[in-house]
Amino acid sequence: MNRNLAIIGASYLQLPLIEKAKEIGYTTHVFAWAANDVGEKAADYFYPISITEVDAITEKCREIGICGICSIATDLGNYAVNYVADKLGLPGNSMECTLKSTNKHLMRKAFEENGDPSPKSIMVDESTDLSKLELSYPIIVKPTDRSGSRGIYKLENRRGLEEAVRSAVSEGFEKKALIEEFAEGQEYSVEGISFNGEHHILAVTLKYTTGAPHFIETGHFEPAPLDQEMYSKVVSVVTHALDSLGIKNSASHSEIKIDKNGNIKIIEIGSRMGGDCIGSDLVYYSTGIDFVRCVIQVACGIEPDLSPVREPIAVESRFMFTEDDVKEMEAVKNTDRFIKLVAYYPENIGHTTDSSNRAGCYIIKR
Repeated sequence: MNRNLAIIGASYLQLPLIEKAKEIGYTTHVFAWAANDVGEKAADYFYPISITEVDAITEKCREIGICGICSIATDLGNYAVNYVADKLGLPGNSMECTLKSTNKHLMRKAFEENGDPSPKSIMVDESTDLSKLELSYPIIVKPTDRSGSRGIYKLENRRGLEEAVRSAVSEGFEKKALIEEFAEGQEYSVEGISFNGEHHILAVTLKYTTGAPHFIETGHFEPAPLDQEMYSKVVSVVTHALDSLGIKNSASHSEIKIDKNGNIKIIEIGSRMGGDCIGSDLVYYSTGIDFVRCVIQVACGIEPDLSPVREPIAVESRFMFTEDDVKEMEAVKNTDRFIKLVAYYPENIGHTTDSSNRAGCYIIKR
């Protein structure tokens, strides 16, 4: 039986995927730009091919003879996964779905066309005459095709609009930005796995951020404290939106807001596992379900095993930005609440600008 699994990306975010694949008997073939990342050493075979070189990856995977291809926690890697899967006739999502779930403008259009509750938005670039736009403040400005809180700005009035748009455009790959209405309410994410178009919602995550202007995530809590009625409403809204995007075979990470009246707005949906240790760790501890194993199974055309493999507990991830955050981690490290230190980059202390350069992350029992 073919057990050659291709994995896109070699950063610490992919390490749980590489390790899980090896644990359950797959030979791991990892593709990424050579940068001395942990995944390069953890992989059975590492190929120094950038994840943007999708045709080169396709040819190598054809040569290897892979049974599936996957990645977690990255939109850019997600594009490569589905491109290769499409070319080689492997399980995955269509390229149309991939574009809708990685480009926020196409996503908003899909939601509008299918009646999904989502903030209204306008796509702009550096040539747009912003003075002619009729905007109701507050607004959010963001790149159309980035994740990880990159290039996001909240504006209460027109002051700083040009600068925010210029910055958001510069952060994006296609050099365009969205100006959209600000959705009020508490932020959550919804973690799911889909197989042959059937959606399974695994968990809802309460999210903490730095707030305006950049909304960098500072921590997450699972399971989110929602009553059964609201949970059912969230599941209904999100699964409908997954269909709107055409998600068939992958994990999903849906970001939503719920206002004080119980109204839901969909902020965005990725057709991949959420980053920030949500999918790789929090779902595992809070539900007992091996989400990473599910991702591998779906990538290989196997129905995901949703049976719990451990006793569920309430858990929280915390991210470090400052020396005080590190001290908090050290204070809890030797208690029975501490589960694991996921990553620590002391050189980033005091220099965080988005989710990609925080100083570290650890997980504790709630």
